Amino acid sequence: MKLFVRAVGIIGFFLERLRAASPGAFLAALLAALTPASGHAGIELVFGTYAADKPTATVKKYQPFLSFLSGRMSEELGEPVSIRLKIAKEYGEGIRQLASGEVDFARFGPASYVHVMNENPDVQIVAMESKNGGKRFKGVIVVHQDSSVQSVNDLAGLSFAFGDELSTIGRYLAQEYLLNAGITGDDLLEFAYLGRHDLVGEAVGAGRYTAGALKESTFKKLVAKGVPIRVLASFDNVTKPWLAAPDMPAGVLEAMRKVMLSSENEEIVRRISKNGFLEGADQDYDIIRRAMERSLAF
Repeated sequence: MKLFVRAVGIIGFFLERLRAASPGAFLAALLAALTPASGHAGIELVFGTYAADKPTATVKKYQPFLSFLSGRMSEELGEPVSIRLKIAKEYGEGIRQLASGEVDFARFGPASYVHVMNENPDVQIVAMESKNGGKRFKGVIVVHQDSSVQSVNDLAGLSFAFGDELSTIGRYLAQEYLLNAGITGDDLLEFAYLGRHDLVGEAVGAGRYTAGALKESTFKKLVAKGVPIRVLASFDNVTKPWLAAPDMPAGVLEAMRKVMLSSENEEIVRRISKNGFLEGADQDYDIIRRAMERSLAF
């Protein structure tokens, strides 16, 4: 439809000037205007994620890798590939964007993967991040550095800060861990969902909550900044999947997977996934599904 309207407009423009030009010149100009430019426009992809940390930090983290990925994919596919970054304000929005194909691929936490598969089971795993050659890493429950709390059992009657309501570490795994210690939401003085992991750690460090759940990597960054928190407990999590929207062409998906799984990837890849990437499968996230079901009792 857009091409038709454009053609009509161009024809009208030239007809108005027909008397001022020779027939040959008019025809040559008209054909040039309607003929598509030579070469390929290339492949344009949108990468989606949600702000688990500050949006500015998210851009700084992803942009170099996305530039690297687009360059390597261009070589694999033999045509230009460009990638644009789109950051959702919260987890639910990011899940919706991938399920609907509003973004072409994304990096999600494990619980968000389970949610997006429930919304659209045709979403595909491109690869999983590697942690020292494996698929597990740690989430932590922290308290203030000077807190008298020495075990999770001591948290009964006190306050707790969770992350996003759809967060793997910030909610589901943390709540499962508390339940295994015999603590439910009713046993806490209060609890709240603060969104980003860094906000949880800062709130505990400021004394607004007795304890909170966050990523081990975020904990280390906050301690390095001087936030007075320490680890009370830790638990296993599954590494993050990179996912493709249901309508991503098979050739594009395979090129992306080949680049990400390559053992020759440059140092820039390690800024995103310290130990590179591994092949992933849906069953890798079964422990997350169990934690999500278990957390319903919280």
